[in-house]
Amino acid sequence: MPYTPGETAERLGVSIDTIRYYEKIGLMHGIQRTSTGRRIFSDDDLSRLGLLRCLRDSGMPIARLRRFAELLSLGDAGAEARTALLEEHDREIDAKVEQLRREQKRVREKIAWYRSVPAAQESVPAA
Repeated sequence: MPYTPGETAERLGVSIDTIRYYEKIGLMHGIQRTSTGRRIFSDDDLSRLGLLRCLRDSGMPIARLRRFAELLSLGDAGAEARTALLEEHDREIDAKVEQLRREQKRVREKIAWYRSVPAAQESVPAA
């Protein structure tokens, strides 16, 4: 089923400008066009855009997104390299989650401290 750029953006929760940008920097290839030149997106295009957005939202740099897109264009020949790239990204996500958990623990400790201090003593907060 073909989707207009607006429908695609709405389904993915991104802006049309994001879709244009992804196409401009080479993350999306072979987007079909109507006879009037308007882009139309397939279910496969939506799936690919959704994955690229997931990777970007989880911190993958644009350069690595480009590499991933190149590997996608290789089909089965790029599967092993794609898997390795995704495994590396997964490890990076784990490290970020661990760091965020440590930071969250400190924030929660500070919340508990502020709750334990009477209002009159809060004039000089401890860092």
